Amino acid sequence: MHWAGFVLAGGRSARMYRDKALLPRGPGTLLESVARQLQQAVNKVAVIGDPLQYARFGYPVYSDFIPGCGPISGLHTALCVQAAEWNLIVACDMPRVASPLFKALRERAEMVAEPTAACVVPLSEAGELEPLCAAYHASCLPSVARALQEQRFKMKDLLTELQCVHLDGWPPPMFANINTPEEWREWKRDPSL
Repeated sequence: MHWAGFVLAGGRSARMYRDKALLPRGPGTLLESVARQLQQAVNKVAVIGDPLQYARFGYPVYSDFIPGCGPISGLHTALCVQAAEWNLIVACDMPRVASPLFKALRERAEMVAEPTAACVVPLSEAGELEPLCAAYHASCLPSVARALQEQRFKMKDLLTELQCVHLDGWPPPMFANINTPEEWREWKRDPSL
């Protein structure tokens, strides 16, 4: 199977008051940290976001084809530019995601065959689906395009239309995202939270 990975960095970061993707993390930025973890599961990694902001990190960068529609637009762009059968999609603002999760998503997807499943989505121990850290088959593109055309932008609503396989048992903190300066300060104090 052919795989690609995409880091979604197209958000406005309105509640953070600065670009979340560029927050310092380890030896670089949050975007770079997430991309490095993703690259351990797939060789081909790209960024969906502003090329002027993110091209300096050395990954291919694609602007949203349909801007202003949230993460579903990033997923749409990834599925349009990819040449891969399966695509790992992850938001740039999840500092706790790690390569074992991406590898588990890949392994689970490789056990199912489209059209049996169009996506593999983690289901946290708290029972929450995590569509912004999931594997999507290329066959999802028509459903994603239709949702955009009909202005249905919620990712969790999209999952109800797709044939999804769940990947169970991941602790909720793995999927916590950073949205505000307070959350960022809290995470820096204790990255295990």
